[in-house]
Amino acid sequence: MEFFFNTYIQMCFLLTPFFGVSMFLEMSSGLSHKDRRWAAVRCASAILVFIFVFFFFGRPLFTMLGITLPAFQIGAGSTLFITSIMMVLGMNRRAAPSDSAAHTKDDFAVVPLALPMIVGPGTIGALMVWGTEITGWGARSQASAALFFAGVTMLGFLLLAEWIEKLLGRQLLLILTKITALILTALASQIIFTGVKHFLWTDLPVK
Repeated sequence: MEFFFNTYIQMCFLLTPFFGVSMFLEMSSGLSHKDRRWAAVRCASAILVFIFVFFFFGRPLFTMLGITLPAFQIGAGSTLFITSIMMVLGMNRRAAPSDSAAHTKDDFAVVPLALPMIVGPGTIGALMVWGTEITGWGARSQASAALFFAGVTMLGFLLLAEWIEKLLGRQLLLILTKITALILTALASQIIFTGVKHFLWTDLPVK
């Protein structure tokens, strides 16, 4: 149960829900309440698909490309660290589409909101590392359940985005986003240090 809870918490931080809420509110401005809720469902569904694709197909990709786990840990951790720093500094905010663009048939909920804004390069890297590190039917089942519930939690945040904004205000949302990003820098550092530690011991291809 502890493994499930830890994986769930880490995945929730990786998805940066408060940042996702901020971006969702900006990009869905001009939409009706019904259309905004439907966009939230599409976004969360896409997030779940991306999560499981990167989690389960990390090991085959490593094997096919001959990439070692320590090398990918260092690369993925570095990417997550840089992404987190950019979030802390407010450098990764993108302009929201105009109201006219919001009413077009272009589905912002999947791209670019779900990917690469919420499920960004650092999150993808962490998922692929977990998919390789976590072995055994029991552990992978618990991890899968944790990832699923993290995705459902993200759906809840998006569906309640308007209420969250009214409750917290835009400024507090920004502060919570930066706090989440600071915690992500620690997680990224841990991934990097683990990769360096394993690299010093061995650098064999994933089998």
